[in-house]
Amino acid sequence: MELLLYILTENIAPIFLIIAFGYILNNFFDIDINSLNKLNFYIFVPALVLIQIYNTEIKLEMLNLVYFSFLFLIILSLISTIISRLRDHGPSLTNAFQNSIIFFNAGNYSLPLIALIFSDSTYAFSIQVMVLILQTLLIYSVGFFNAGKGQVGIKASLKKIFIYPPIYMIILAFILKTFSYDFSTFFLWPALEYLEQGFISIALLTLGIQLSRININLEDPSIYIASFFRLAAAPLLSYFLIIILGIEGIMAKVLFITSAAPTAVTTALIAVEYDNQASFASQVVMMTTLLSVFSVTFVVYLSEIIF
Repeated sequence: MELLLYILTENIAPIFLIIAFGYILNNFFDIDINSLNKLNFYIFVPALVLIQIYNTEIKLEMLNLVYFSFLFLIILSLISTIISRLRDHGPSLTNAFQNSIIFFNAGNYSLPLIALIFSDSTYAFSIQVMVLILQTLLIYSVGFFNAGKGQVGIKASLKKIFIYPPIYMIILAFILKTFSYDFSTFFLWPALEYLEQGFISIALLTLGIQLSRININLEDPSIYIASFFRLAAAPLLSYFLIIILGIEGIMAKVLFITSAAPTAVTTALIAVEYDNQASFASQVVMMTTLLSVFSVTFVVYLSEIIF
């Protein structure tokens, strides 16, 4: 019980305090959320991805992380598709339901969480950055494709994917790593570092503002089902995948914890972008974020026991 309370106060509470600031701020001022989203999409996330990939030594064991991520996505996709068919969801709701379960908040929720939990381990933070990168790749491809194909068609959905800069920053970072020159000594590199350092606070404030604009409809069972699979079934699945793949130590803990994160805010943003079940997507984000106070605290506690 003492460990649970420690995790709640030391790891979870600081994150939700900043989220609360954003939530309260929006009740006093008419903040342009679209501008904040653009700052995150086009400035902060690209800077974070570029710097972290460039500075992270890609070890062979990182392949386990890639295997884990793709197996995790495929299995959750199959599960969500089966549930949608059993509940007779239409194509539009099926796509939104799938996105809400398979894509978790690896950035503005998990990144600060992992940074707090493993404050003395840069390796843990690097692992979470790699998770964020993979989630970025998947959500800007599979996620946008899922949301768009039900509304604008496959071709238009695929075109939309390639206008977002994080994908190109990933490619650029790997290109820069092939040069012998240390780009971190380049005179403009500090500018990127300033942007990277601003990501966590801006992202959490943005999340709070976004949550303040979501109305909860407690009558839709699909919201509860999606929330259950995101917060409870997903970490259970991740545990079995970690065991099967033989992942151990810090990587096992990070993957187990981050797999329990609430639904990615991006799923709501792309639902709005494509006019594809925006209300449902937003409500799942709100529900999972609120419930994660308890569920993620418990998962962090479990990670200390089983790994």
